[in-house]
Amino acid sequence: MKLHFTKMHGLGNDFVVLDAVRQNFVPTPAQARWLADRHFGIGCDQLLVIEPPQRAEADFRYRIFNSDGGEVGQCGNGARCFVRFVHDQGLTTQRRICVETLSGLIVLQLEDDGQVTVDMGVPRWSPADIPFIADSDDLIQTLEFAGRSATITAVSMGNPHAVQVVDNVASAPVSRDGPLIEAHPNFPKRVNAGFMEVVDRHAIRLRVYERGAGETLACGTGACAAVAVGIRRGLLDSPVQVATSGGALAIAWGGMGQPVLMTGPAVTVFTGEIELPKEII
Repeated sequence: MKLHFTKMHGLGNDFVVLDAVRQNFVPTPAQARWLADRHFGIGCDQLLVIEPPQRAEADFRYRIFNSDGGEVGQCGNGARCFVRFVHDQGLTTQRRICVETLSGLIVLQLEDDGQVTVDMGVPRWSPADIPFIADSDDLIQTLEFAGRSATITAVSMGNPHAVQVVDNVASAPVSRDGPLIEAHPNFPKRVNAGFMEVVDRHAIRLRVYERGAGETLACGTGACAAVAVGIRRGLLDSPVQVATSGGALAIAWGGMGQPVLMTGPAVTVFTGEIELPKEII
């Protein structure tokens, strides 16, 4: 079975994008893992699948599979790549697009300078909505793991995030603590672990250990979650520049009940065709 694909990235957070509008393909977990494998497949942090919409108000349906094969509800950097892809492939000429995701509808805007603004929706703070097992709905919580503890704030941006403030993001224990936080039993669907350094009231540095993918060069929903957490904790004012290892994102949030707006680039790397191994077809 041959598949046409496009390799893209948003600030180094890289994707294999598949057009399931013009070719008939819905990946199984095994196929997603193989395509994402950097040695035997194409290699990516996430696999993005573009499908016809199932809801009348949507222009497209957009599905996201992590490199471990699990399907997730949202990916901010992927959403920006989605907009560039459907325009570059001639699937639409609309600059403002309503997209159906596993977490609900999102609105995407292709800007005149080629950047993409994504309405990422309203942050959800209730532990039940994240989901996060907690004794209270306090904004600041203590997470215990491996004889250590971390002060975190949990929030959902369509996927769960646990954000902690650190003094220096470069030396933060992302590789040590990220996997333990990701798999913490208080997060029954696992969690993205964010490590945020506040530079000033309009700038942060951020690293994220992503659920099912490990640390990535950038995480769009992680940037949105970190800024929302920083504003709620009184550390930041909108708008905020988020510096990641892959580059910068601009995040704006008007406060409780308002959606988070994320603006950043999306880049096509190459296109190609690949044959799936018979054992996973």
